[in-house]
Amino acid sequence: MGNVLDLTERLKSHATVGPQSVSAGVSPVVDLAQMRSQMITEDRRQVKRTILTEFISVHAVVPGHGVLRVALYDITEAGLSFDLEQTRGHYNIGETIELRVYLNHQTYFKISTEVAHITEFADEGIVRHGCEFIAGSINDDALGHFVKFLENVTASLRRDGGDVLVTKINS
Repeated sequence: MGNVLDLTERLKSHATVGPQSVSAGVSPVVDLAQMRSQMITEDRRQVKRTILTEFISVHAVVPGHGVLRVALYDITEAGLSFDLEQTRGHYNIGETIELRVYLNHQTYFKISTEVAHITEFADEGIVRHGCEFIAGSINDDALGHFVKFLENVTASLRRDGGDVLVTKINS
């Protein structure tokens, strides 16, 4: 094979590990393709989180108090999760929450959800609420298309790494 090292047998006989772990007396084999795949997956998650927190504005309707902005953490066809500052309190499991998803400063659509689980992140000062969509609301169809749109767009998004922008081209 010339100058190419075939590590197939070594990969089969030793566990593939990340760069931070080392076996006693044996050098680890690092699967770069696996590491690259993990990095791409993590980058897509980060881009998705950015879209959800910066592109989409979500507010919870608090009866008697108005609307409260929450940070959308994740969204799927079955439900969503959002973060609420601990100082604002939290909703209870089983509680119904009406959310407004704003596409700009004045235009929104409503989503009815039910809190399925709550996780407190004291070190971050937030409470994450996992909610299921309540079926039969008037926006079921629109919501399904909206979630599909986010999933499809997220799969092909890329993070701008500060590429050089051309400001003037001489002919």
